[in-house]
Amino acid sequence: MHSLIELWESVRDFIATGGDVLYIVAIVLFIMWVLIIERFWFINREFPVMRDRIIADWNARADTTSWYAHKIRDAWVSEASTKLSERIGVIKTLVAICPMVGLLGTVTGMIAVFEIMAVQGTGNPRLMAAGISMATIPTMAGMVACLSGVFVTSKLEGKVKSAVHGLADSMPHH
Repeated sequence: MHSLIELWESVRDFIATGGDVLYIVAIVLFIMWVLIIERFWFINREFPVMRDRIIADWNARADTTSWYAHKIRDAWVSEASTKLSERIGVIKTLVAICPMVGLLGTVTGMIAVFEIMAVQGTGNPRLMAAGISMATIPTMAGMVACLSGVFVTSKLEGKVKSAVHGLADSMPHH
């Protein structure tokens, strides 16, 4: 419990040093990771059931060679591909937003530095250090959030492509 309190204190200090923009980065990061976990859950838990049902329906068909059967097969594969790809666009958008939110922190931090310079002058660098921290820490946080999302999103897209190809290969033309 004591270490949890210390962890919370260090997070609060980090946010206090970086400014309020870190809350926005944290919210974007939280939403992104919830959607990523949901997609991995769907691919690993729900899609296999869906895939097995589609394959069973395909194998139960008497006609799998006609033009009509091929179109039904293509429609089922397309439907599965659509379900697998749901929310990946939103995740990619959130990944792209993370650095932009970090840059917002840079702008607000530099505004704080300029305000301090206007009021106090440039003689006291300690006063400007807080603004510079507010300018650099959110940028770093946004970049780190973006990098984690880029890596996982590419892994997620690879799993989606593999699942779609696996489904199409599991439904041979008889």
